[in-house]
Amino acid sequence: MKSMRIVAGERKSIPLKSAAGKTTRPTTDKVKESLFNIIGPYFSGGIALDLFAGSGGLGLETLSRGAERAIFIEKDAKSLEALRSNIEKCRYETCTEVYRNDATRAVKSLLGRNEQYTFVFVDPPYAQVQYYAIVAELVEANKVTDNGVIVCEHDKAYELPEAYGEFICQRREKYGDSIISIYEKGE
Repeated sequence: MKSMRIVAGERKSIPLKSAAGKTTRPTTDKVKESLFNIIGPYFSGGIALDLFAGSGGLGLETLSRGAERAIFIEKDAKSLEALRSNIEKCRYETCTEVYRNDATRAVKSLLGRNEQYTFVFVDPPYAQVQYYAIVAELVEANKVTDNGVIVCEHDKAYELPEAYGEFICQRREKYGDSIISIYEKGE
């Protein structure tokens, strides 16, 4: 099990738990730090949507760096347990929502809410490429703010589209077998 922590912001250095097992791939601190240097590094408000949240590292990092709220979607029971423990450890119970659900179903219910998301993290199990269609659904339903950023982590063997609607891939960063594709509205 890799040790993880909050990298920066108001909860900097708080250690995070991750669920044991071969099915989880928590984003390492090094990758997280690099990612947030690209998309941030700090924020003033906004809502994070952490799909396939796992232990919640990305959503919690976003809160620590200034986002006002985070919504976590995770269906695995062990990951959910680690996620809830991490939220409590970071003292973010009042600004988070946690749903045990399949991401596709969760997004369908989020589409009915009157809110937009500033930070969308999509990191499904690597073989489950069909889940990237969720990004298109969110964009088509106008659920990502104009200044929003969509972050997709995927296997290097899988190529994501150049754009989801007006959100264009601005950067792709390779970390080992993983690629992080970052989408923002094009100018």
